[in-house]
Amino acid sequence: MNNEEQRSLKLFVVLSRAAQSIMKRVEEDMKHYGMNPTEFAVLELLDHKGAQPIQKIGTKILLASSSITYVVDKLEKKNFLRRKACPNDRRVTFAEITEEGKAFMDQVFPKHQAVIHQLLGGLNDEEKLPLIEQLKKLGKFAEKD
Repeated sequence: MNNEEQRSLKLFVVLSRAAQSIMKRVEEDMKHYGMNPTEFAVLELLDHKGAQPIQKIGTKILLASSSITYVVDKLEKKNFLRRKACPNDRRVTFAEITEEGKAFMDQVFPKHQAVIHQLLGGLNDEEKLPLIEQLKKLGKFAEKD
């Protein structure tokens, strides 16, 4: 294995471990609010982007579509979202955040955002900006066929 291949492997390991460490702490924060990461992601999507077709939510939050119905059911039981039929296409059902879900996110999201900011405090703003661009570039390259 040459030096460039070794650095690529080292980058992969370090990136994976950093992501796992951060996600573990983020998941712990979400549990304080009685949510799992998937429920939180769906609610955050609906809060920030408005009503979404249930069939499209999975691709927007990187989740298998087979799991979405289960998550939507759980959030509906908590009165955080409701299903709404599409007036133009009977095959499409939207998920829409409720007032209770909106109030929950208004209360919880700023705290959650502060936790993420604290977790990423190992880098200053000047270090974060180029890293964001580099990781985007890396992700886009990995998506190529």
